[in-house]
Amino acid sequence: MIALMPTLDAAILAPIRLTELTDCGGCAAKLGADLLADALSGLGAGGSEPEPAELIAGLARADDAAAYRISDELAIIGTLDFFPPLVDDARTFGEIAAANALSDVFAMGGRVLFALSIAAFPEDLPRDTLAAVFDGAASKVREAGGTLAGGHTIRDPEPKYGLAVIGAAHPDKLLRKGGARPGDILLLTKRLGTGLLVSGQRQGRTSAADLATAVDQMRALNRAASEVLVAHGIAAATDVTGFGLLGHGLEMARGSGTRFVFEAGMLPALGGAVALAAAGVETDGAAHNRRFVLPSLSLGDGVAPELVTLAHDPQTSGGLLAAIAPDRLASVRADLIERAVEHWIVGRVEDADQPGVRLE
Repeated sequence: MIALMPTLDAAILAPIRLTELTDCGGCAAKLGADLLADALSGLGAGGSEPEPAELIAGLARADDAAAYRISDELAIIGTLDFFPPLVDDARTFGEIAAANALSDVFAMGGRVLFALSIAAFPEDLPRDTLAAVFDGAASKVREAGGTLAGGHTIRDPEPKYGLAVIGAAHPDKLLRKGGARPGDILLLTKRLGTGLLVSGQRQGRTSAADLATAVDQMRALNRAASEVLVAHGIAAATDVTGFGLLGHGLEMARGSGTRFVFEAGMLPALGGAVALAAAGVETDGAAHNRRFVLPSLSLGDGVAPELVTLAHDPQTSGGLLAAIAPDRLASVRADLIERAVEHWIVGRVEDADQPGVRLE
């Protein structure tokens, strides 16, 4: 009789594909902005107790992060963000999740002090996979100027990872959603289309090269762009993430009582994103964004449907959207170029009887 050699379980040999453990990933997993607003309607300004005066950014005047005034020179910034994986490589997932969470501090004009991990993973996920996620995140926190100082992990069949981030800024130099003024120029610092490309990848319709470019952008920090805006005294900015360009633009427009007008033909797109939109690819998150924006959106004649889709596309670790006075635009752009920050003029701010957004 010939003895048979034992064989390794195929599951042990197979590489871990994180995206196969989820039905969506990145900021496309966010709840819709309208549902979130309804859930929070009893808190903040509408709650039973007023917020303390030291809380200069909180639920009463929602922004990208909470900000608490410690003194005339110091405000502490706090934020958290986490989501399911949108890529299979564990280290890359950690980098993207960290860059996305850190972005809220930069969107407020702050510097990063430290971060804490928020993690949920299947109990049978290999130790090396977990370590790679944490290592990727830690590298981005260090790049941001901070330290990964701890965290909390629970069991969950669907993996999720992110950070709670603590930062600091001068209370009078914060970037806010409500600081735009009529006549300002709208400037964006990253290309659009990450949601389309990730969704297209799940359908086997995104090229490896286009996805790689999107991944590189998603793990890039907004630190340099933020520092330039703060140095030039810019007051109005946000980061474009799960609610898409139009959704986050609408938040800024409402905060400042203005209309944000975006030029569809000037929107920068990642390679392959517009073609996917034209082919009918769209994330579930984009449907939520359309519902949120629709009552306050006007469309100009002849705007291509694929560009409407692009403007609603939920972004993961997207760029900063800033409203800049015309007399500061040239100097801001010169410094962004010096810091090697890509950027595009995408529209303007107008006076309006009712806050809203327009795509023309």
